[in-house]
Amino acid sequence: MEQIKKGALAGIRVLDLSRILAGPTATQLMGDLGAEVIKVERPVFGDDTRRWGPPFVPDAEGADSDLSAYFLSANRNKKSIAIDITNKTQVGFLKKLIAISDVVIENYKPGDLARRGIGYEDMARLKPDLVWCSISGFGQTGPYRDRTGYDFLIQAMGGMMSITGHPDAEGGQPTKVGVGIADVMCGMYATIGILAALRHKEATGEGQYIDLSLYDTQVAWLINAATNHLVSGKRPERLGNAHPNIAPYQTFPTADRDLAVAVGNDEQFRRFCCAIGLPELGCDGRFRTNRDRVENRNDLAKIITEALRTENADVWAERLLKAGVPAGQVAGIDDVLADPHTLARDMVITMEQQDGRPVRLLGNPLKLSATPIAYQHPPPHLDQHRAEIVALVERSDAPCTSIDIRREGKLICPRLD
Repeated sequence: MEQIKKGALAGIRVLDLSRILAGPTATQLMGDLGAEVIKVERPVFGDDTRRWGPPFVPDAEGADSDLSAYFLSANRNKKSIAIDITNKTQVGFLKKLIAISDVVIENYKPGDLARRGIGYEDMARLKPDLVWCSISGFGQTGPYRDRTGYDFLIQAMGGMMSITGHPDAEGGQPTKVGVGIADVMCGMYATIGILAALRHKEATGEGQYIDLSLYDTQVAWLINAATNHLVSGKRPERLGNAHPNIAPYQTFPTADRDLAVAVGNDEQFRRFCCAIGLPELGCDGRFRTNRDRVENRNDLAKIITEALRTENADVWAERLLKAGVPAGQVAGIDDVLADPHTLARDMVITMEQQDGRPVRLLGNPLKLSATPIAYQHPPPHLDQHRAEIVALVERSDAPCTSIDIRREGKLICPRLD
């Protein structure tokens, strides 16, 4: 029998005190990689996203359950327990959970947990090797420290909306990305930071604190748009689907639907010109080099648009791919999730819920040969794993707190209801 391979993070316990998307994205990824993730939620309400629908997964009677599609997207491979941090007894239990965890990730407002005696400094005295990641809208310092941050707001304030959408001359306006990309990218940075801190802990035995904000990560992944400004002093403008530094690198209308064309160098451009029946375009002084094409992008786009309107997008895609030019039709999400390549890459998975019914989710893109991704737990119902987590704390030798409840020398878990 083939031995089951353990995930790369097997043996790491992550206490997830976060909600919505940034923190849950990070902890889901760590759970996929083998970490044990315990999700702490508010009693009754749970994670805010449990109510962000429709759609919802129906319960046995066909009514909406507490599993919205949004919640499903970032909460597999986790166990759920509801804890009220306004209740001193339950805070005591939470301290014990923190004391037996390797990583804590939270997105409370700066100072909220510290005021309750469960901030990083409080818990690091109890557990010096603790890795703690605080995610906030604008960080633990700075003039915007106390502001609440949501993805939409961060996309606006962090510059992303200013470069997304069609130009003013085409009737465009600043536009958000279609998913909570500021949250997702913050979650990715959180995962990287936590893994780096765990490596440091492994080498030195020392934990550390990670201060991460949606705003900072949004600024960081402005990448070439921001460095274009730093180098040139010019304010980047919205270009629709065009690229500020490469041309042609955009969508074009065809006889039936839009086609994405990504010409990355001058040789590809010459092949592109031949494939669309305009070989002379590759020798035109206005378009000979990428610099020329960027400076004359509007003239070039008009010529290409006129040529591509003569055939359907699938015809052009096939022709351009044969010529070695990256191209593809603009696909709807339904097209993507039914695409044979998507399915061949296991990017749509099926997990069995607590009641045995299947639920389909997106797969993890990491393909690890020695420590493969494992889908062990479907997204949990609120407080689903209370008994298991209470038993875990009772079995542990968590350091004493001021409100330990003991009977005959043994730690007894307080009632949480």
